[in-house]
Amino acid sequence: MKITDALLGEHGAFYAQFDRLEETLPHTTSAAEVREQAALLAAALVTHAKLEDALLFDRMRKGGADGGLLDAMEAEHTSIAGLLARAQGSQDPAAAREALLEAVAQAREHFAKEERFAFPLADTVLGSGILTELGASWSVRRDVHLGTP
Repeated sequence: MKITDALLGEHGAFYAQFDRLEETLPHTTSAAEVREQAALLAAALVTHAKLEDALLFDRMRKGGADGGLLDAMEAEHTSIAGLLARAQGSQDPAAAREALLEAVAQAREHFAKEERFAFPLADTVLGSGILTELGASWSVRRDVHLGTP
């Protein structure tokens, strides 16, 4: 499996979580509950971003991909992680909700850019063989058994 396919699959799981957070957070009055939701999202989303940066974006950069696009993608990862940290550290429910919902909104926009621009560029710059190789590295890091192709 190509790493871009694996990352797209992760996006799909995140979209369901984003939908649920957008539905429930406006009615949540407990800062502790919002912090817990932010921590759960951060646990998955930050590792997702780190895998993209380390496995895919670094390899794309070495392959001659547009550094400006990759720098922007990595900066967005940092921004989203910062919002999640802010939500986790807030004692004020409204401030925590605002930071978490902003992180969700930024993540949605970020995923759209990856899906429309970064992942197709990865296919062009790296090709299926390298993307499949990176998919195998992803599976090891995620402890997912892909089986034999």
